[in-house]
Amino acid sequence: MTQDKPPTGEEPTPSPQDLREQVEATREELGQTVEALAARTDVKTRAHDKTTAVKRQLAEKTTQVTAQLRDKATHAAEAVQDKTPQPVRAKAAAAGGQVREKAAHVSELAHEKAPEPLREKAGQGMRMARANRTPLFAAAGALIAMLLVRRARRRP
Repeated sequence: MTQDKPPTGEEPTPSPQDLREQVEATREELGQTVEALAARTDVKTRAHDKTTAVKRQLAEKTTQVTAQLRDKATHAAEAVQDKTPQPVRAKAAAAGGQVREKAAHVSELAHEKAPEPLREKAGQGMRMARANRTPLFAAAGALIAMLLVRRARRRP
């Protein structure tokens, strides 16, 4: 704001134009001060801004943790594969094939024995899951990341 100086008698009297300019400058400063105070007291906008920032941080952290998990899982799978003898891997592959065959057989039996309304609902659920894979995987990844972070916090 403007500083008030006591008149010394040597200064000329301000003209009406000078006074108007001083009043306008004071109004401008006061308007800026009021806007700054209003911004500080606008809790809704500040909360929204904070929420947006937290969401952005969470998304970045989720992406980072997901990438780390993917890298660790790949590394672990490679380590297990390197340390597992060939005959054991062959048996595991054969067992996996048998499990897939049994699962397909059980699925066919369940499909034959299930009532029509249940089959329709199951089919509808499968179509929705296939159509929304990305959000499902993102939600699963976020859940896993949250659980890992929570687990890590519990450890000393």
